[in-house]
Amino acid sequence: MAKDEIGYDRIVERQLRGVAREVLLQVGAKGLPGDHHFYITFRTDYPGVSIGPSLKAQFPREITIVLQHQFWGLEVTDESFAVTLSFGGKHERLHVPFDALVSFTDPSVRFGLQFELKNQDIELPGGDAKADGKSGPRPTAATPTALPKTEPKPTLPGAAPADAAAGGEKAATVIALDSFRKKS
Repeated sequence: MAKDEIGYDRIVERQLRGVAREVLLQVGAKGLPGDHHFYITFRTDYPGVSIGPSLKAQFPREITIVLQHQFWGLEVTDESFAVTLSFGGKHERLHVPFDALVSFTDPSVRFGLQFELKNQDIELPGGDAKADGKSGPRPTAATPTALPKTEPKPTLPGAAPADAAAGGEKAATVIALDSFRKKS
């Protein structure tokens, strides 16, 4: 098999992150439509992530945030988003580069994306993985085949789980970069 000198996996990954960016741009401009809401998981130890020290201490590696009823000041740029959320009654401003995303899920329509960390020459804290996946375990979880019928519990203190997604037995749409890779 020939070497991929075009970099298809990086192109696909960039486009998938663009889906999350586009959705957040729409929500920033118009608000959340209908029952849509998002679980966004990101690496707190990724370069450029800005969270308060108490959150960083509580979630040194990864956190899942919920954008549903109580979020303020959503700002989206080409490279990142910023939002204010309430943690235990205290408002915290978060700044998250899209490259730090691990997953983006909208349980109301059973849609999800999983990402690999993009910046390939960054050694992640903890020494357990490199973003390029060449040493140690990969920093993202295995690709699920479907979203659960009930939503996962948020990992944020004081956050209430969203209403369960309505719907029948329709399979979820989960897209991960690995689905585009050739199996050897």
